[in-house]
Amino acid sequence: MGLFSFLKGAGSNILNKVTGKTAAVAPAKIELSKTDALKAEIAKLGLPVQNLDISLGEQVIVNGRTLDNATREKVILALGNVEGVTSVDDRMEVENAEPEAVFYTVQKGDSLSKIAKAQYGNAMAYPAIFEANKPMLTAPDKIYPGQVLRIPAQ
Repeated sequence: MGLFSFLKGAGSNILNKVTGKTAAVAPAKIELSKTDALKAEIAKLGLPVQNLDISLGEQVIVNGRTLDNATREKVILALGNVEGVTSVDDRMEVENAEPEAVFYTVQKGDSLSKIAKAQYGNAMAYPAIFEANKPMLTAPDKIYPGQVLRIPAQ
């Protein structure tokens, strides 16, 4: 549990797609639509969370229960790597406690192999980082500056 910071201008534009449709929509309806869009993203990624509850304000607040820290961390990253989101307040419970991964913000010029070399001392360990960030990552070369990744312990 805790507060995780993200770059506001980096990430997918899930929320912009919701708010860009019409100016005549009431603000409460827009917030509900944003919340629904974030919940739909978690469902699309196949991340199992019981009693998922997301609220928006200055930050995204997420509640729910997951089986493990890996799923919890993926939910945090899926919500935080959205354009316009500056922080995620994690209030989720984990059934099976395990060591937490390190979060790493991708820099310009980074690749998964470069990150693996810096984190593990072995560039060929990049598949571990790729696997730890599935399904948010669809290919090892599809990362961008500002994106936050999970770096699991080896």
